[in-house]
This record gives sequence, structure tokens and C-alpha cells, in this order.
Amino acid sequence: MNKIVFSLFLLLSIFAFTAGGCSDKVDKGSKVGDTEADNYDVSKDTQRDMSIQEYNIQERKKLATVRFACDTIALMEYVLANYPEGTYLVDFDRTFTYNIPKSAVIYQKNNEGQYVFGIIAKSWSHDPRLIEMKNIVGYDASYIDLDSTELGTAFFYLTLFKGNEKENTFDTLWEAGIPSHGGFNNLTLEKWEKKKMPYVKANFHYAQGIGHFDYNFFFVDGMLKKPHLLLTYEGINFKRIMTDANGDKYPDYIEFKYLDTGERITVLDSVTFIWKDTCYFNTRNPKQFRYY
Repeated sequence: MNKIVFSLFLLLSIFAFTAGGCSDKVDKGSKVGDTEADNYDVSKDTQRDMSIQEYNIQERKKLATVRFACDTIALMEYVLANYPEGTYLVDFDRTFTYNIPKSAVIYQKNNEGQYVFGIIAKSWSHDPRLIEMKNIVGYDASYIDLDSTELGTAFFYLTLFKGNEKENTFDTLWEAGIPSHGGFNNLTLEKWEKKKMPYVKANFHYAQGIGHFDYNFFFVDGMLKKPHLLLTYEGINFKRIMTDANGDKYPDYIEFKYLDTGERITVLDSVTFIWKDTCYFNTRNPKQFRYY
């Protein structure tokens, strides 16, 4: 019995000595925050951000099976070279985790050349933190409005580029702001059947309301002119749909009003808004207006 007690005492003594030695080594080392590495924040390093984008472009080149003048990779290089730091040609939200990223672009070609619609995200110049693609694209990224200052602040733009195929570069014809900071999903070319008018739809997730927002850009004066923006949306207790209320070239919309008791959601009413000059006006109450 005494031998067993002595053996246990010896083992505990060795363990305590070993732990104490390790503790001394930790105490003699650098404390958290004492080194430059501990204070380093990659999101504020413009050179590091640029090198990451350059690396991603090279990886896209390895995966590309077909290349052509003024293709998407060339556009990525153009954005990197000509826009302020922290600017991205945005990717679609991935359907599956391991999908190869696909840039949010739409190609249009006519007798005058090749045009590309693309979604550009710029970092706010007054925010020291640069945006990151993972924080602005996807369902979870739609929460960014709640803490955008912590994750950088993105400004989205639908941009029309004209390709210069001889020099494999681009000219920026116009850019139209998208009033959202995160949650981008996809970009599609649509047609307003009522007027046979094409428009581009930028779809954003809205996780807070279990829904989505559609930023619809109508080419009321042709593709080369800056488009007209109309917002439509749908969620668990909100909805706005497109309509043609007065027969002019601008789309109008109907907004639905809901009663949400927490147990039941019911549509109470709807009201039409009509575009006039620079705003959408409530047809029942002209004092109420919306810019898009």
C-alpha cells in the first residue's frame, strides 16, 4: 500500500514539475499584442489585398478552358488595375460550397462591339477596413447592414463596360449605384413584356425578413444611357411588385400592406406608386414618395 502511495506521489510530482516548466516558457515569451504579427490586420493591408486578387486571377486562368478577347478574366484584371484598392468584380453566390466561383457579368454583342454588364463592389474610402468577397456575397452576408463597420462597407454598382478587343481592355460607359451593402445573389437579363423593354435584375438575399430584394435597371433610353432603377421585393410580411399604372415608358409598382400578429400574417391593403419626374409618388397620398 505504501509503495502504491509513493508511486502516485512521485507521478504527481513529475507532472507538477513538467507543467511548471511549460508555464515558465510561456511567461518568458511574448504576450498577446506585443508583436507586429499579433496586431496585423490583413483587411487593412492594401498590398496584401491586391496580391490575393492577383493570385485568384491566376487561379482562374488555370481553370479556364476557353479564353477570348475581353473575357471575364480580362475584366477582372482591368478592375484590379484601374479601380481604387478594395474593389472587386463580384461573384455570384455559390449554389454549392465547392462550386467554382462565377463572376456576375452579362455579355451583350452588337454591330458596335462587345459590351459587358458587371457588378462592381467598392470599399468605402473613409473606412480603413477593405471589404472581402465572403462578407458581401451570399445569404449570411445580407446581415452585414447590422455590423458593416466591423466588416468594411461595400458600395455596389451595376456597371456597363465596352470591350476593346484589339487591346484586350475596356472602357467604362456608366455605373449605377445599388442601394445595398451585402447579400448579393445573382444577376440576370430580363424583359418587361408589357413594353418589350430589356432590363437587368440584381438579386440580393434579405435574411432578416426571410426574403429578397430585386434591383431592376430599365433601359428606358437605350442600353448606352444610365438606366432607371425600380426596387421590388418579397418576404414573409412585405411585398412590392412591378406594374404599368399609367402607360408611360417607366415601370410603376404596387406595395402591399400586411398585418403581422406573430401568429398570423394577413394582407390588409395595397397601394400603387407612379413615377413622376424624379420620384415614385403614392397615388393616394402624394406627400409620400420613394426614389426607386
